[in-house]
Amino acid sequence: MLIATWNVNSIRTRLSQIIEWINNVNPDILCLQETKVTDDCFPFESFEKLGFSVEVYGQKSYNGVAIISKIKAENVKKGFYGCKDYGQNIEIFQDQKRLISADINGIKIINVYVPNGSSIESDKFEYKINWLNCLASFVEEQEKKGEIICLMGDFNVAPSNLDIHDPKKYEGGIMASELERNALNNVLKERLIDSFRIFEKNYGHWSWWDYRNNAYELNKGWRIDHIYISRGLSSKLKSSVIDSSPRANLRPSDHAPVMINLNLDDTNLDFFDDEDNFLEI
Repeated sequence: MLIATWNVNSIRTRLSQIIEWINNVNPDILCLQETKVTDDCFPFESFEKLGFSVEVYGQKSYNGVAIISKIKAENVKKGFYGCKDYGQNIEIFQDQKRLISADINGIKIINVYVPNGSSIESDKFEYKINWLNCLASFVEEQEKKGEIICLMGDFNVAPSNLDIHDPKKYEGGIMASELERNALNNVLKERLIDSFRIFEKNYGHWSWWDYRNNAYELNKGWRIDHIYISRGLSSKLKSSVIDSSPRANLRPSDHAPVMINLNLDDTNLDFFDDEDNFLEI
């Protein structure tokens, strides 16, 4: 099963590019971020013609997430639905449409667009850290329910200096600060692993290039788009890649698609034993 995530930076501007990419790559599940349209304006028909079902959670001009799947999504939730353990009112996060989740083929798919944070000194940075803390609580609740999780999207965080083209230049700044990395690690803990780093341990792999200063042409990028999976899925993981080719398009998104391929032989997956311990598959 091929699962992909892509911040498309406007579904209407990039629609033809997305459809072309789908026709070339043929993903089973595609999670989109920054769709930037209200739900009633989403181009459902373009994807349904290709045999996909579509679940969206959008808003005008900003944010917005979608799950596009060949397999009908079940138990679709929008926002931090049912999140109980977090210490503050989650209603403050509901105005920005940044999270959608669903059950597909026995896996809890969680698609996120993490706030950028603007700058370390801004109120938006505090919002980002609080949002990530709420995500940690949300993920923990899914794990307590015994869910097998595939968490993906634009995280606006480079997990380590290996994920930045010039780590010294950006050290301690937005998307590279210790606070952001700690907040991301709190989401993952020991329960989720970075699928890309299972295969690739080295520097030089980016998923986002700034539109400014010829960043793509000079290959000055960041790896901020990720797919994290439950440890019980690791033995099913065949590959994890960044497809940078769409970034070379005319009027591209500033992000590239990230993909994993899972070898799921069984329709109904059971990764736990009777004592809720992960089974070695």
